[in-house]
Order: sequence, then structure tokens, then C-alpha cells
Amino acid sequence: MKKLLLLLLIFTTSIAFAQDEWGDLKKNKLTMKEIPAVWPGCSGSIAEKDTCFNHQLSKHIMSNFTYPTQEYKKNIQGRVVVKFKINTKGFVEIKSVTGGNKGLQEAAKTNILKIPQLIPGMMGGKPREINMSVPFNFKTNK
Repeated sequence: MKKLLLLLLIFTTSIAFAQDEWGDLKKNKLTMKEIPAVWPGCSGSIAEKDTCFNHQLSKHIMSNFTYPTQEYKKNIQGRVVVKFKINTKGFVEIKSVTGGNKGLQEAAKTNILKIPQLIPGMMGGKPREINMSVPFNFKTNK
């Protein structure tokens, strides 16, 4: 009889403890923190890495910008938007290129494809694709 009472006491105590534990867990909300792609050499907090990424992307676009010779001579201008993704391995994949003519589109696409391999974005501890778009404004100022 004593063994049965002791067993019953242990059992009810463990149930009460488990309910208290689960009660606390139910109040918490599970959130998955998204971490953006990181440009090589960028470090710090997520916000600092994001700022560094934007700075490095702008710097990359400016230093690799070329106006196609034929379009420049013909005074062909326009806005080209390159939509791309940074895949789970950190490489750029072009999704679409719109606006301008073929020559301007090719120049913008080539610029984006020269982006170095990045550290991929993360979600829930796993690499994830990041979609991006970059506009290019081609003006001859003629």
C-alpha cells in the first residue's frame, strides 16, 4: 500500500511539473530569425552586415559599370531592372532583365553576374535564397 501511495505521489508530481513546463512553452512564440546574405569581408551585427552589403553592392555596380559602345554612339538611353536571386550556395542567378534595349540589358546583366560568391542568407539555421532587384539608369548626357 505504501509503495502504491509513493508511486501515485511521484506520478502526480511529475504530471504537475510537466503541465507547468508545457504551460510556459505554450506562452512562448517561436520565431525564426532571417539573416540576409553577407558580402565577403563584411562583419558585425546583422544591421552592420546589411549596411556593408548595400555599400559593397553599390561600389561593385559603379566600378563594373560600362555603357555599351553602340548604344552610347546612337544615344540610346533607358532604365534596366535586373531581378536576380542569391542561391543557397551564395551565387547570383539572373531571374529577369527588363527595360532598355538588348545591349543595355546585356551590360546590366553582365555587371550583376560579376558579383562575387556571397555567404548565403539563412532562415532557421539553413541557407535560403534571397531575391533582389537592381535598377540601372543608362544616360548619355548628350
